[in-house]
Amino acid sequence: MIRQTRGVSNAVLGAVLAFGMASGPALAADQSQNSQQGGPVVQTAEGPVAGLVNNGVYEFKGIPYAAPPVGELRWRPPQPVAHWQEPLDATTFANTCPQVTTLGVFAGPASITEDCLYLNVFTTRLGSGGLPVFVWIHGGGNVDGESNDYDGSKLATGGPSGTPVVVVTLNYRLGLFGFLAHPALDAEGPLFGNYGIMDVQAVLQWVKRNAARFGGNPNNVTLGGQSAGATDTGANMISPLSAGLFHRAIYESSPLNSLQPLSIGLTRGMNFATAAGCPGEDSTTAACLRALSAPQILLFQGTANANGPYVTGPMVDGSVIPVTPITAWTTGQFNHIPVMGGNVQDEGNFGIGITEYFTGPPQVPMTAEQYTAAVTATYTGPEYPGGPNYPAGTADKVLAKYPPGPDPQATYDLVTTYPGACRNRHIDALWAQAGLPVYAYEFNDQNAPYYFPPMPNLRCGEAPPRRRSAYATPEAAESARGVPSSYLPIAARIVRLEMFLLSPHGVNLVRMG
Repeated sequence: MIRQTRGVSNAVLGAVLAFGMASGPALAADQSQNSQQGGPVVQTAEGPVAGLVNNGVYEFKGIPYAAPPVGELRWRPPQPVAHWQEPLDATTFANTCPQVTTLGVFAGPASITEDCLYLNVFTTRLGSGGLPVFVWIHGGGNVDGESNDYDGSKLATGGPSGTPVVVVTLNYRLGLFGFLAHPALDAEGPLFGNYGIMDVQAVLQWVKRNAARFGGNPNNVTLGGQSAGATDTGANMISPLSAGLFHRAIYESSPLNSLQPLSIGLTRGMNFATAAGCPGEDSTTAACLRALSAPQILLFQGTANANGPYVTGPMVDGSVIPVTPITAWTTGQFNHIPVMGGNVQDEGNFGIGITEYFTGPPQVPMTAEQYTAAVTATYTGPEYPGGPNYPAGTADKVLAKYPPGPDPQATYDLVTTYPGACRNRHIDALWAQAGLPVYAYEFNDQNAPYYFPPMPNLRCGEAPPRRRSAYATPEAAESARGVPSSYLPIAARIVRLEMFLLSPHGVNLVRMG
């Protein structure tokens, strides 16, 4: 059996979706081979993979879906992986993509390993089974996170009353490795800049080739994700390169409303290259950039709690993402599929929690002066990346309507959460007007578990968007610390709703429009 050389992963697979473990479906062992160790072996289009069975779920981890993006393949579209003949050990997660901005308790550990384009499959059937497929993109601002933080085995069972599903989780290029525009690199081919989005598309192509071998239906694929995963889901709804590769979308949280223009990406990319000692715009510059080590690049990417000035994220490059989201949603230039998305009642508290976490120890809450400065910065300048500026005096009007009050931090949660919810409803309405089945939700469990330790003035009961992943989707997020049994019925309802969307009759849900 082939064993891959991998970095050490410290993901903690919590038991927060234990409701999905109560009973496991019968195993379809006759539809797979068995390795010498007794685990299941599936013959993929690229080669055989040997997994394991855990509580009635087949698990295949660390399957390469593209060639390692190293050396000359750095900052290029994902390339086909070399095929293999002997069973590949697929019993442990593979490498985490390079990252440094771990946001304290949210992500990590930091990584410098570029050989990271791997996916994981969780399924209750092997061979032809026709199950829905859910491809899940992890969150982390497109600069951190990993597939290891999500336990797909719980969602694969469908929960106590749901539909079993084939769950695919993945790692994709992040930060400067995944999203970089520069004339020297862009001139090498028609597809450039959005390498992380192209990685997701490579996974969708892999699913098209291989889903049936794991019991899935390649013609019933749902793409979804949390935070940055939702952003990347939206980017793929817009991308013509994803047409026909997935058939439903789930956003957790927030439908995509804006992306950076290519002009900003180019400016930041060229500034990064100059700062890294690679000035110019020709092939020599490209070679210089590819000669940089991963740790050197991460020095320019950011710190443990913040991005550096060169990070762009997904951008409107003209090919992978041909138009802005608002242009796509208003003109119909996107892949028309059923969608579900929403937000949590106190969405702003996650960002607030990060900020307060890094003020200490001891941590201190936002002051009135900091609140005023934050609101002024938010409502001064462009309304969205590449968009028009806010009218003069907008910040003053917001501050007059929403003064900091006795608890500036709680007020800041309001002025950051409500505009996002308003944008969500606007985009939902645009989708509904275009004839899409649209399902919207608000998550408002005031006693949800929380990533951060208790901190002054931070109401941990006001669930941040990422905390929902602790007991809602394919996922046992890394910092879950004992979810009380009283939350499990909520988890079951959410999973049941998601499974209903994934199923063929999901379009019969009550919807907007």
